[in-house]
Amino acid sequence: MQNILIILAALLPVAGLLYYIYKSDPYPEPPKQLRKAFFYGVAIIIPAGIIEGIIQAAFFPSSTTTLIEAAAQAFFVAALPEEGLKLLALWLLLRKNPYFDEHFDGIVYAVYVSLGFAAIENVSYLFGFVDSWVEVGITRALLAVPGHYAFGVLMGFFYSLYYFVNRSKRNLYAIFLAPFIAHGIYDTFAFFDNVSPVWGTIGFVLLIIFCIRMHRFCYNRIGSHLHRDKKIFG
Repeated sequence: MQNILIILAALLPVAGLLYYIYKSDPYPEPPKQLRKAFFYGVAIIIPAGIIEGIIQAAFFPSSTTTLIEAAAQAFFVAALPEEGLKLLALWLLLRKNPYFDEHFDGIVYAVYVSLGFAAIENVSYLFGFVDSWVEVGITRALLAVPGHYAFGVLMGFFYSLYYFVNRSKRNLYAIFLAPFIAHGIYDTFAFFDNVSPVWGTIGFVLLIIFCIRMHRFCYNRIGSHLHRDKKIFG
């Protein structure tokens, strides 16, 4: 019974955000394409774990003791391989997708990929902290899962902006750099806890502030693409 509750606690936040972004789309994507996007996100969890393990062993074999080390691990062990593989999955999904024809579509598909990844990551985290899965589940439902959602919004926003609006180098680079930087900052504050309890508390406060601002930014980016689609499709 406990295992079922853990799985539900891990997946319900993901399901809620998937439903939210789906219902936000005035012209919903085919369910088959959305399932494909989600399972692309699930599929990259294994290569991401392998790459993270290699980088960790090669460059960060000892425990984190400084803020610089926390930031370096956040950006290069976690954010770099995870967002890089999400972008690869998104590109594979959209490069010959005839249904990718609206600005908001990029956000939808990117969020589904990102939350597919988050779903498996969340299950593994909760089973990894089985003695405190309730507390971990609540924290991740409020922070980590919405974090992956926001990273997906950023990637999808700039993907569509580059594809439909302006094929500038700035927009092209932002497809990866925006979620990479946001993910790196998020994990940097989260990893402050590995330095000391005091820095862990400071990092948690900064993380909350950062998440609030990031989600406001993402909400506005969603609105801008919805507005573009409304002007075109009515």
